[in-house]
Amino acid sequence: MKKIYLVLFSALVFTAAKAQNKFNLLVGTYTNTCPSNGIYVYEFNADSGEFKLKGSSENVVSPSYLSVSADNKFIYAVNENGDQSAVSAFSYDSALGKVTFLNKNDALGADPCHLINDDKNVIIANYSGGSIAVFKKNADGSISEGQQLVQHQGKGPNAARQEKAHVHMVCFSPDKKFVLANDLGLDKVFIYKYNPIAKNEILTLKGSVDVKPASGPRHLTFSKDGKFVYLVQELDGTLTTFSYDSKTGSLKVITETSILPKGFKGGTGAAAIKISPDGNFLYVSDRVDVNAISVYKILKNGSIELVEQQSTLGKGPRDFAIDPTGNYLLVGHQYTNDIVIFKRDIATGKITDTGRRMQLCSPVGLVFTKI
Repeated sequence: MKKIYLVLFSALVFTAAKAQNKFNLLVGTYTNTCPSNGIYVYEFNADSGEFKLKGSSENVVSPSYLSVSADNKFIYAVNENGDQSAVSAFSYDSALGKVTFLNKNDALGADPCHLINDDKNVIIANYSGGSIAVFKKNADGSISEGQQLVQHQGKGPNAARQEKAHVHMVCFSPDKKFVLANDLGLDKVFIYKYNPIAKNEILTLKGSVDVKPASGPRHLTFSKDGKFVYLVQELDGTLTTFSYDSKTGSLKVITETSILPKGFKGGTGAAAIKISPDGNFLYVSDRVDVNAISVYKILKNGSIELVEQQSTLGKGPRDFAIDPTGNYLLVGHQYTNDIVIFKRDIATGKITDTGRRMQLCSPVGLVFTKI
């Protein structure tokens, strides 16, 4: 009898462990180039790499980038639509994969391209508007009208791409005391003191750091220990490593390298940068003529070492996501309308094609959530 209970208990533990390795993958899309409902929810099995479509939003305009609330009950999206751009709130039933529109408000700037949220606020980066806008959260998860607009001014040396400010990303520091904002147009990373409960001075400028002229800062990520920041620059493929002082929020450039293959002469458009769940590897995507992901090992002193560069097997790898177990890396291709699923070697960081593809219109932002 004891043996039967032991077997049953073992089976239950095994089943629970398997269930824990299933997650939802949220995908934000562009809706102006091909038929799309906006936000899609897939169930993803991080043991097998198998997936199934669970649900989608309805008639949402270009929700390119998404941010999920800490309690997993709400989704916030930028609606990238020129001067008609907005930011939207949705309720989220993760078990059913159901996304329900709550409300939206004017983005206060053209073409928002990134956003973050915490318990109090939703903060967005307006690319064409060259600004940061802050929205308060209501008790039901919906958002207020804009409470603060921070406008950047200036231009950079690349006349075609840096004719004015272009805020490309906002990111909380690990302790949420600061918000970092990358400005592609000004070749700067701005550091703002974050005052979440303030009424309209939620962000106050603490300082900024310059990067290489005409490099165009796009996205950044913190090391797992919070001591380093890795920034990829869109216009020339530079990858910059900073040390980070958590007390002052200040950044200091340590090293710069290029994600471009040696002797490469084609077009570049560096895009997303992510760290593996264990904090040991850094991944960077590049678009235009490269269409590849560079893999770096992160050393104990924060420096990085190139492991490999792999084709993403599509065109326009604007974003990618690593599942929470670290077993798979999924790449969304804006122009070939698919998500390519790669198996990831946790020990070496290398990725290999599984042959599996999710077919959907113009995927842009990928986010894993709990079910």
